[in-house]
Amino acid sequence: MAILTESGLIHGVINVQLQPYGDERGRFTEFFRREWFPQRDWRHVQSNRSDSRAGVLRGLHYHFNQVDYWYVISGRLRVGLADLRRSSPTFRCTETFDLDAAENRGLFIPVGVAHGFLALTDVTLVYVVDNYYDGADEHGLAWNDPEVAVPWRSESLPTLSGRDQANPLFRSIPPDTLPK
Repeated sequence: MAILTESGLIHGVINVQLQPYGDERGRFTEFFRREWFPQRDWRHVQSNRSDSRAGVLRGLHYHFNQVDYWYVISGRLRVGLADLRRSSPTFRCTETFDLDAAENRGLFIPVGVAHGFLALTDVTLVYVVDNYYDGADEHGLAWNDPEVAVPWRSESLPTLSGRDQANPLFRSIPPDTLPK
């Protein structure tokens, strides 16, 4: 059975240590159960796959009506998180850590926590969300915002989409429009 551990830096972020079962034929890993996260409804589940080349940075994105659950199926990435929830005890705290397909870990990202990743290798990420895609619930924060300062620890400038390059700085987001 999976072992769920809350982050020590950002309230509500949950690391999930998965338990693979393998033999000479291969391996089986149960990577998601809605019962692991009873704080959400999971009535409208959508699963997605993202393939990125090494050096690509996606994010930072945040939502008001959706949580994300990530699982890396190949490669390695660096997760970047920033708590934008005004009422959170960890408001404006940041965290980075690596997820590697070989480690069999999942990651639960609550509503209002900005999230993104830097592909350290070519990487395939699958993620489950608890709401169907809604472009009106896609919000962004500049990946390199100096005020929020997610510690990416990248030696070179990453490759970003035009959309992510246009994400605003924290100081230009009206405080009353941030997640509660």
